[in-house]
Amino acid sequence: MDTPKIFESEYRFCLILWEQEPVKSSELVRLCQERLGWKPTTTYTVIKRLSERGVVKNENSVVTALVSREQVQAAEIEELVEKKFGGSLPAFVAAFTKHGRITEKEIDQVQRMIDRFREGGT
Repeated sequence: MDTPKIFESEYRFCLILWEQEPVKSSELVRLCQERLGWKPTTTYTVIKRLSERGVVKNENSVVTALVSREQVQAAEIEELVEKKFGGSLPAFVAAFTKHGRITEKEIDQVQRMIDRFREGGT
């Protein structure tokens, strides 16, 4: 299953949900009002819209996520690399590191990920 597209305001909502789930919809309304400045109708609309797209489940007024934060982030990165870099991961990495925005510690972390991938891990 492909991860459904989640827009920026929906992502901010999902950050709250992932932190609190499972959570009553009334509590989500309160949290979204407090953290995002949303009116209750906005929160209920987002819950309904994300439910229809298979991102969340609202059962007996308890909301849970059907996709993880990691799945959403991976889908966004794949879309970015495809759209902006023609699907080339090396071109993406080159653009990202061009201006020295990566520390030695981050380089070591990335190298460990690459090594694990080569060894058949994830």
